Amino acid sequence: MQVWLLIVDHGTGDVTPRRYPGRMHANSRIRVARVYDDLSPDDGRRVLVDRLWPRGFRKDDPRVGIWLKEVAPSKELRAWYNHQPERFDEFTARYEKELQGSEAFDELRMLAKRGVVTLVTATRDVQRSQAAVLATLLG
Repeated sequence: MQVWLLIVDHGTGDVTPRRYPGRMHANSRIRVARVYDDLSPDDGRRVLVDRLWPRGFRKDDPRVGIWLKEVAPSKELRAWYNHQPERFDEFTARYEKELQGSEAFDELRMLAKRGVVTLVTATRDVQRSQAAVLATLLG
């Protein structure tokens, strides 16, 4: 089954369909969403996987769920990647290397084994984000 993400530019209202980069089935236990998206009954446990707290959110906002910032890419890798699409493949390889031996990634893996997990991020390009990389690794 192919899964498409609808990326909404909240400034202009433009909607861009993008194919989800990893394998995702209708009964998938790993999902990816923007933290700004409304809650869904199918979300399961929401986990914010950004190193920085999203703007405009209270610490108890239910759209965030739990914050697992230690699983996010390092500051240096984020700065190097800078959401440049042509760097995504290299970003993925470097990020996977960073995750090796990561206790935070092990914790995320355990959460995923217990039930449905929705990885949330503030980035606009969810398809080329750390959340998409994590979903692929966990899926």
